[in-house]
Amino acid sequence: MDQSKEMVTLAIQALADKKGEDIRIIDIREVSVLADYFIIASGANAKQVQAMTDNVEEVLGRAGHSPKQIEGYQSGNWILMDYRDIIVHVFCKEDRLFYDLERIWRDGKIMDAEEFQ
Repeated sequence: MDQSKEMVTLAIQALADKKGEDIRIIDIREVSVLADYFIIASGANAKQVQAMTDNVEEVLGRAGHSPKQIEGYQSGNWILMDYRDIIVHVFCKEDRLFYDLERIWRDGKIMDAEEFQ
């Protein structure tokens, strides 16, 4: 398994461990040079969103992956975690509906989490 896919596998498990909802993976390798994959997940409130991102950072950190940048942690409405090969977006439900990244990145391939197991 290549590094990007390994990171996706670890991140989606970390999100699921904190009860992340509606976890989606978008393969953007063919449409952008930003990253290989976007991971998008929702939490019920800002505290859960922060807990989900804390867990992703811990799990990926143990595997030797450090984030290049984390944005939005203080507000907890939309936290973006840039790991170069993957970008993790964790939203409160309302903000996810408002920003609708799945629509914006519809040229990418939406993948099931099972493809990374």
